[in-house]
Formats: sequence, structure tokens, C-alpha cells
Amino acid sequence: MACGILDRLGLGIKGRIKGRTPLKMQTATRQIGDVAIVDVSGRITLGEGNTMLREIVREIIEKGNSKILLNLHDVGYVDSSGVGELVKTYTTVRNHGGQLKLLNPSKRVSDLLQVTRLASVFDIQADEASAIQSFSRPEGSRAVA
Repeated sequence: MACGILDRLGLGIKGRIKGRTPLKMQTATRQIGDVAIVDVSGRITLGEGNTMLREIVREIIEKGNSKILLNLHDVGYVDSSGVGELVKTYTTVRNHGGQLKLLNPSKRVSDLLQVTRLASVFDIQADEASAIQSFSRPEGSRAVA
């Protein structure tokens, strides 16, 4: 029980990032051309993290942006609710006729996407320049395993 409380406060051992205490999820949104980039850092977890992600993507879609790039390089931990939220976000964007791509996920997040086999669902790009350029290619040009 104590570990759960410490994790909720961001003070637990689980999910430490390079010796630092894990941060709550933070985001910054920017626009390059017609691509909305959401820089995500910290943890995508039940509660604040997944709710924040949902709201940000909803706002981006309401503004008419259909190309969304989630930069997950500084995300150190994703729990099962966070994984569910990533999938839900992907589905929401697709249902609105848009495209959602992931940019340079941290090793931990990349491993999680591989283990859950979601790496074959998401379009994962290694660097920002090629990610932005990939939005101009036809969607069918990416092979899904």
C-alpha cells in the first residue's frame, strides 16, 4: 500500500529515470507546417497522465489538425492505463480522418510497444524531420506486420 501511495506522489522507486524521481506527465504542443507535435515527458499513467493526453489530442482535433506526432522520447514509464490511452488516442485520431505517429520513444516505451505488439499498430518514427516528412507520403506506403 505504501508503494502505491509513493508511486502516486511520484516518489516511488518503480519507473525511476536515470536515478531521478519519475515526473508526472507534462506536455508541450508546437506546430511545424500542418503537423501538430506533442512533446510528452514523465509518466503516462492512470489518472492525470491519460486524462491530459486525451484532452490535448481532443483540442488538437477540434482546431482542425489531422496530423499528430507524439514525441515520447522523455517518457520514462507507461502503465497499462497509459497503453490503453495511447491506443484510444490512435483510434480517436483515425476516426476523425487523421494520422497519429509516435516519435522516438524512449527505450523503455519502445520495449513496451514491442512486448505488447503495438509496435506493429503505431507508425513509429526515429527522428522529427523524417516523421514530419512521412505525413506527406500515402498512408498505405507503410507496411503493417
